[in-house]
Amino acid sequence: MDEQLKYLGTTLTNQNSIQEEIKSRMKSGNACYPLVQNLLSSSLPFKNLKIKIYRTIILPVVLYGCQPWWITLREECRLRVFENRALRRIYGPKRGKVRRERRKLHNEELNDLYSSPNIIRVIKSRRIRLARHVAHMGEWGGTNRALMGKPEGKRPPGRLRCRWEDNIKMDFQEVGWGGMDWIDLAQDRDRWQILQHVVMNFWVP
Repeated sequence: MDEQLKYLGTTLTNQNSIQEEIKSRMKSGNACYPLVQNLLSSSLPFKNLKIKIYRTIILPVVLYGCQPWWITLREECRLRVFENRALRRIYGPKRGKVRRERRKLHNEELNDLYSSPNIIRVIKSRRIRLARHVAHMGEWGGTNRALMGKPEGKRPPGRLRCRWEDNIKMDFQEVGWGGMDWIDLAQDRDRWQILQHVVMNFWVP
């Protein structure tokens, strides 16, 4: 039985699952829309203002406490769908040049219009930032033990779950920094800042 509780605004489960937390965060983000509905649905051509509203009001609610998330491709897809839905509200439908019909913008068109890093890049950048703090804490730090510690006892049958540290290594590999020891690299502040910038702005189709 999957039991859960709320602690400091974060959903914790006895199965150590992140899915319920992400669902809860997106639900809270959707609850923000009525507060800014008139502005986001306005026909006024202030797209930059609408984007700023999204990034300062809705996005922080969804990404609250996202630094320790270990997300799979399934969760990434859900989060991208959430953001694309928000961007379609902001940019509105596209008019055809010939028949003047209106249609929803495709994902590729949204990517071209939205110049800021998408929601997944923001999560990965924040995760990289936390990783440096974890590396500096050493193996006896509480956060280090919670995120990287190996639990005692026999694990349940089935496929190994993706760990937080696995996501860090995949982030490195994604941007071409694979094979490096991220704990050692975290000691070099300048190189780590370069890495964080690369992760934030890395383009994924």
